[in-house]
Amino acid sequence: MSEGSANGAKFNYLYGLINLAVIFCIVWFLWYVFMHADGVMKLYTPMYGFSLVTVLVASVILLSKVLGWPSEPQKALAAGSAIAQGILGAAISVAIMYVGYYLVFWLFIGKYGVAYFSPSAMVAGGGTGAEPWNAREWASTAILYFTTAFLWWALVWNLGFGRWPWQSDSRWVTGWSRLFVVSFFSIVTFALLFHPHVCLLFPEAQKMVGAKPWWESWADTSSAFFGLGVVLCTLWWVVFSDLFWEGRPWSWFSRDGEGNLLKGVITFLATLAMGLITVYILTAIFNAIWMEPYIGGQYTDGPDWRFIHMAELAGFFILFAFIWKYYFNNFPATGPLLLRAVVRSLIGLAGGMLIYWFYYSPLTKFFLGKVHGWAQPDDKPLVWTLLFLAVVLIQAEFFHNWPLRSAGKKQA
Repeated sequence: MSEGSANGAKFNYLYGLINLAVIFCIVWFLWYVFMHADGVMKLYTPMYGFSLVTVLVASVILLSKVLGWPSEPQKALAAGSAIAQGILGAAISVAIMYVGYYLVFWLFIGKYGVAYFSPSAMVAGGGTGAEPWNAREWASTAILYFTTAFLWWALVWNLGFGRWPWQSDSRWVTGWSRLFVVSFFSIVTFALLFHPHVCLLFPEAQKMVGAKPWWESWADTSSAFFGLGVVLCTLWWVVFSDLFWEGRPWSWFSRDGEGNLLKGVITFLATLAMGLITVYILTAIFNAIWMEPYIGGQYTDGPDWRFIHMAELAGFFILFAFIWKYYFNNFPATGPLLLRAVVRSLIGLAGGMLIYWFYYSPLTKFFLGKVHGWAQPDDKPLVWTLLFLAVVLIQAEFFHNWPLRSAGKKQA
């Protein structure tokens, strides 16, 4: 047992470590069934599997952070109730993933609106390279990018705007209103950061439907991996400030404990600035390690790879932040907030690097079927990271952290 939580209950860190080990085994099992190259379904192609796990995480975030279900995720429940609600939440999240991925994108938007969201629509359109496997990879890439934009806006809206401007309305009015607003900004973000690149994926570039990537002249790549790097590096600080800093400094702009327009705008712009600074710092670090990238460079020498590697690195830190929050009680839980925030951030940086070391170590050859090395063809660490994150979030948001906390005791 160790230091107390906010309500005076003790937190057992050994129990948290055991819980994390069990979650790791669950993720390992899911990876073997769905993603492993020698497993059952072999969905890691990699973009098809990548997009599926991204949509799964987005489904969990949509249900818990946007729609606000369950209404009191931190309320202590008896074990039976927590298990029942957890199974229901997981099932609804998978259902949202299925409906969104296959019905909304593949059969509706892709078939009747934007063809690159649907493999069958691209195959039916014909043209060079329009064969099922490539078409599915292209559609998966487009869905992945849109879902990334959705994740960004869902989390930053939750942190900055909160329930504003629907704080006086019912939970369902607030939830559905947030869904439409977050979806709107996600569409705008997708159009600006990702659509221009998707239009260049095809053998005959769709020049008349997508503007030239505006970042190409100074990022030295037309790839939307640039946008992926910026968004994930920004989300890194959204998550750190939400979990490790307990919402500061953005909560200073709250009114009566609620979000508002000023707080939301400042949160969005400040975390975006921090994300861009992170991109700049990581660029310098990568250049020191692998030298300057160049147009046409392969793997570590390619500017596009540098940007997605930033996204992958940010993903490791984001995953660790949630692990530390839920399985280690966001240690330290006592003392001045500034000290807690600094210590947690340092632990978060060390923990993210520990996950980085694990992923790029020989251990993942056994656990994930991964070829050892930093820049192997089709290696996308975010697939495993997001699958792990989805399981962590499902336990925390829907199972009320069961069985980590005892029934009837509230964890901070």
